[in-house]
Amino acid sequence: MSNTDLDWQLQELENGRVIPEANVVELCKRVRDILIEESNLQHISSPVTICGDIHGQLHDMLELFRIGGSCPETKYVFLGDFVDRGFYSVETFLLLLTLKCKYPDSITLIRGNHESRQITQVYGFYDECVRKYSSANVWRYCCEVFDYLSLGAVIDDKVLCVHGGLSPSITSLDQIRLIDRKQEVPHEGAMCDLLWSDPEDISGWGLSPRGAGFLFGSDVAEAFNHGNNLSFVARAHQLVMEGYKIHFSEKDKENTRKFNEQDFSSDSDPQSPYDDTPAPGDTIAIAQKDMGSVVTVWSAPNYCYRCGNVASILQLGENQNQTYKIFGAASQERSGIPTKQPIADYFL
Repeated sequence: MSNTDLDWQLQELENGRVIPEANVVELCKRVRDILIEESNLQHISSPVTICGDIHGQLHDMLELFRIGGSCPETKYVFLGDFVDRGFYSVETFLLLLTLKCKYPDSITLIRGNHESRQITQVYGFYDECVRKYSSANVWRYCCEVFDYLSLGAVIDDKVLCVHGGLSPSITSLDQIRLIDRKQEVPHEGAMCDLLWSDPEDISGWGLSPRGAGFLFGSDVAEAFNHGNNLSFVARAHQLVMEGYKIHFSEKDKENTRKFNEQDFSSDSDPQSPYDDTPAPGDTIAIAQKDMGSVVTVWSAPNYCYRCGNVASILQLGENQNQTYKIFGAASQERSGIPTKQPIADYFL
């Protein structure tokens, strides 16, 4: 597969057109050969841009590249959940694979909980493949690629990137490196937890309402970071209306304490005097004192075409400086979202 072939594929996919099944077969084989040489934890140097869930929202991902810079001029880490729920999961995932094939050192693809045979049969990717290719073959090729995706990345030996979160089975990065990742996502255990867990305002570990993974508190995150000489953990997995969320910072803890102590009597006013909600086009640099032990990055604006949220990318510079760029959904005219179409069951 030549660079000319890859350029043609990029153009077709960016325009929302599927590529022939024969091209998909060759592309998946080429990318699988690249991924098999990658470790469970890819080591990456800054500067780099971190992206959260995409969920088949192709035109919003093109907007992401517009504000973040094209690959390979900008180096990217995608935190998984490329497919399901959106209308263009096939084009989205194949476009990312084409970029990986053409610029293997400039884009890192991490596995999310939706990069799974079981999940994609429920939430849309399987049905989309069958609808667009008249068989499940393309779905099978993509699922084989899922099994080879890395479980995480470490940036400058200081920032751990995973899709979901931490695991009670993992206290060191070396334990992640020893996992046999070339398999369907298990229902429990360390690999499952990395893809399914969430930070929460609790102490220690808690049961996850998702039915997989765990909830983990600030004490767990801080102990893990301290033990592995990390500055923070970057993850995705949870819809954030503001596009990003900083967890367990001193400011966050102080706000939680104030909220818990707030007297909500009739003469108290819990409202902020100004609206500091991020808006598309905003660039937000985080001061060192406001950094937390975990951050969530969400990159699917107006999630499921109805949630009304903004999205973000995290630009990580030297010394782990964090800058979030906020963006909104692509216009319906550009995105080609089907109109007057019944909402599929998996959107509800």
